Amino acid sequence: MNIIWQVSEVDIQNVKNLLIDNENTFTHLRQKRNINKEGVSISKKAIIKSLIMCLLTSQQRSGPDSPISIFLNKNPFPLDVDGIIETDNVEHFIKNILINNNLPRFINKISSAFSYNIEMICDQNWQLIDQLEKLNSNSSKEAERILADSLNDSFRGFGPKQSRNFLQSLGLTKFEIPIDSRITTWLNNNGFPVALSSAALADKSYYHFVSDGIQYLCQEANVYPCMLDAAIFSSYDNGRWTEQNNVF
Repeated sequence: MNIIWQVSEVDIQNVKNLLIDNENTFTHLRQKRNINKEGVSISKKAIIKSLIMCLLTSQQRSGPDSPISIFLNKNPFPLDVDGIIETDNVEHFIKNILINNNLPRFINKISSAFSYNIEMICDQNWQLIDQLEKLNSNSSKEAERILADSLNDSFRGFGPKQSRNFLQSLGLTKFEIPIDSRITTWLNNNGFPVALSSAALADKSYYHFVSDGIQYLCQEANVYPCMLDAAIFSSYDNGRWTEQNNVF
């Protein structure tokens, strides 16, 4: 059986109205980075920061004034390449950093997953950088999904959502977005033909199905999905994201 997506003028107007109502610093920065490719940095430092961000935000709130955002905006960033390379125990090293930055929740799970992921990346001699650079130069829907699925399969503590969050936060994706509770609530309230739940989205095939619907809706509205994501995300935080505190 096949699903045929149908988008009405009301659906299109809902998307356009959302973007108009949420034209702010957060959405402007998303446009500059993910669409215009301004300031995209594919480095070890950026990968480490995005990796820990995804693990932290999969477990707890991450608003502009949250401990997560405060931690991610620290300069210099407490978690660096040299510290990881020099330590004999990455997991213990991460635990100490999280404790010192008021981030004790799910600390064992997060530090274990980070340790596994970064050691895998290092063992592969940072081949991930080549994969990310290739995607940055060829950001098609197909290429984005293939790499997101690969990260989903290889990274511990990641699922379909955080694999896309990782790529989007680096400025590499336009079409594949992290579908979280904010997205599902907006879609459910604006006529999406299937009632959505976060639990079901843990399944990769179901995630693809929902993502296809979002991408088709955005195509008809002449909007990139990453901009729909930015508008929905920022709508919950009353314009409190600024150029200085933005971490997404």
